[in-house]
Amino acid sequence: MAFTLGIDFGTNSARALVVRCRDGAEISSFVSGYRSGKEGVLLDPRDANLARQHPGDYLVALRESVRGALAAARRTRGFSAGKVVGVGVDTTGSSPIPVDRRNRALAMDSRWRHNLSAQCWLWKDHTGWREAARINEVAARMRPEYIAKCGNRYSSEWFWSKIWRCLEVDPAVFRAAYSWVELADWIPATLAGVSDPRAVVRGVCAAGHKALYSDQWGGLPDKKFLAALDPRLASLRDRLYARAHDATTPAGSLGRDWATRLGLPAGIPIAIGEFDVHYGAIACGIREGTLVKVIGTSTCDCAVVSGSKKVRDIPGICGIVPGAILPGFTGIEAGQSAVGDIFKWWTETVCGGDAALHARLAAEAARHEPGESGLLALDWHNGNRTVLVDPRLSGLIVGFSLHTTQAEIYRSLIEATAFGARMIIERIRSYGVPIRRIVCAGGIAEKNPLLMQIYADVTGCTLHVAGSNQACALGSAISAAVLAGAHRDFPSAQRAMARLRKVSYRPDPARRKTYDRLYGHYRTLHDGFGGVRRSTDLSGVMKGLLNLRARARGE
Repeated sequence: MAFTLGIDFGTNSARALVVRCRDGAEISSFVSGYRSGKEGVLLDPRDANLARQHPGDYLVALRESVRGALAAARRTRGFSAGKVVGVGVDTTGSSPIPVDRRNRALAMDSRWRHNLSAQCWLWKDHTGWREAARINEVAARMRPEYIAKCGNRYSSEWFWSKIWRCLEVDPAVFRAAYSWVELADWIPATLAGVSDPRAVVRGVCAAGHKALYSDQWGGLPDKKFLAALDPRLASLRDRLYARAHDATTPAGSLGRDWATRLGLPAGIPIAIGEFDVHYGAIACGIREGTLVKVIGTSTCDCAVVSGSKKVRDIPGICGIVPGAILPGFTGIEAGQSAVGDIFKWWTETVCGGDAALHARLAAEAARHEPGESGLLALDWHNGNRTVLVDPRLSGLIVGFSLHTTQAEIYRSLIEATAFGARMIIERIRSYGVPIRRIVCAGGIAEKNPLLMQIYADVTGCTLHVAGSNQACALGSAISAAVLAGAHRDFPSAQRAMARLRKVSYRPDPARRKTYDRLYGHYRTLHDGFGGVRRSTDLSGVMKGLLNLRARARGE
């Protein structure tokens, strides 16, 4: 009887999951929160775009979560730590870390402990928006093929934007950093005892989707292009990496130091690091024709196309990368910068509530029909990731009256995220990528049936729910099972270890018609405020919403 361990580094905590390789049974799990900042995130009240994390928090949470999960697993008959045959790791991203020559995070040094620039630059950090704009400008002129593979818009959330921003605002940190390593690559390398950043085995998920890496042009962007941004970025290239790998390549084997700290056998394989949603997609049984939506604080959408097929460049998409997500396929990623964060903002920050208020607002909102409130929102509270790829956008609600309620606004925010999801689906399909079914994962998908039904009605698709409420960690464990030889390949491992719940959400035809009309108004706002068409006429939106409200109320 063999087991693997999946370790999921999220935005606020790390989770370790012990999984039985034979059938994917989840034996135990343990969550450890990050210590620093606000719920683990280091913020700056002077700059709302800044979001960092202390790398030391990851190591503390790594030890606590693994040891806690192993302690709980020992209560299961037949389990022992000696039967753990592999470890898999997933993380947020793009979350690059400045490191020294020994692959030690700069922030672990007392000199840099409290310097925000020396921390991990968390995925939701948008401080590099100016640098992203400049990267797009230079790439469009010099290397249009670079940004064509990431939707023609490089994002402030990604690798080069953040590193260049560090260079601009804190050159001392940039000089002190020998190299930069994505969190998804740094944790596996740390477990393997890798003490040279150049020896870190880099995953193609992070490299291809966030760092402009492609075998098509020989790896990372060439020095001439980087020098056009800043010569110091060109000199950094030699201290990064020459090649990135898919999940058939291990990140290394567990070193004795961390094996002792965690209570695991030394020498077991460590699966290559991937982003949380990419491994989550594997646990959802992703295959060609399936779109996986991992719905959390933000949302990431994943699709794959057989590696034997050519995939057209898709404007506004966060990367088209051979080998990403699932080996043997081309990975396609999109997403929304804020989803759960929007509901949290409204319920907790504005309304001053808690989980009980979330439940009450959801129950009240469920009694309303589409269009009944007369409200329409844009889901850009943290910028737009797809399809506009513009962090310099913000949220919007249209249609208030003196009778508007908290629950009506709550529902309009859910609808806004559903309309954003539909934009992504329509964009991907329009470029020939098949989407025949949708699988959703994450706590919101499991706990919020109102949201799931609205998403089904808005998109016109049947929505399935992942069988695991820890899909990202399970996907990491599945990858470890393949690397350890418990399954011969990823498809066979998915058949044995991935699963869906029996519940599904089917679109209601009547509500679908109303949402089609509301979506038309959403498109008008989207294109107008998003700069798609600068001559967009917004004058019909309010009257259109009033007409839909009157119809929904039978007036």
